Amino acid sequence: MSQAQRLRQVIEEEIVAGRLAAGSRLDEVQLAERFGVSRTPIREALLQLAATGLVETKPRRGTVVSAPSADLLLAMFETMAELEAACGRFAARRLVPADEAALRTALAACAAAAASGDTEAYYAENYTFHTVIYRASRNAFLSEQAHTLHRRLAPYRRLQLRARHRLGQSLAEHEAVVAAILSGDAATAAERLRGHVVVQGDRFTDLMMSLRAIGDAA
Repeated sequence: MSQAQRLRQVIEEEIVAGRLAAGSRLDEVQLAERFGVSRTPIREALLQLAATGLVETKPRRGTVVSAPSADLLLAMFETMAELEAACGRFAARRLVPADEAALRTALAACAAAAASGDTEAYYAENYTFHTVIYRASRNAFLSEQAHTLHRRLAPYRRLQLRARHRLGQSLAEHEAVVAAILSGDAATAAERLRGHVVVQGDRFTDLMMSLRAIGDAA
């Protein structure tokens, strides 16, 4: 992981935890001084964050935090679940041999990462897994929309994986999704992906508690 990527993760978690509130200005010079680095990796980190939608550039203000409220976060996860469901439905109907092979490989990589208990490694493989499904939908516009929102939710999806037993649950859900796609069961693939991604009830509570825990530890 590069210095810019490490800085991005630190700033990202502070945004997720609310320590950097929505609208807060992210000054390159101040951040460079705080982390003891040059402005170059700070600038790269902020560009990476801008790609996810967590920060934005405003006229006369520079880079500011655009962290969502709890209501917006819930709405974004609901939308993500529907986009993923659509990708899964199309993938089950349109799967080609290359995408099938990529899906099997991605699932195996997720299993290996889960066995190691490394949430960061699992998150990386999880991202690849979902990317394969987007591509397998054979709908370029849908895939682009799913990619965009996935990036926007990246820090929150990463944080979810830290919940107790979540790696094993996520892997089991991946296996069920793959089984549905490989069997050509579009309706089941959509239903399983929707359930895998949507955050509601206890899962939303767990996410909010995780965000609070990070804030309390600051």
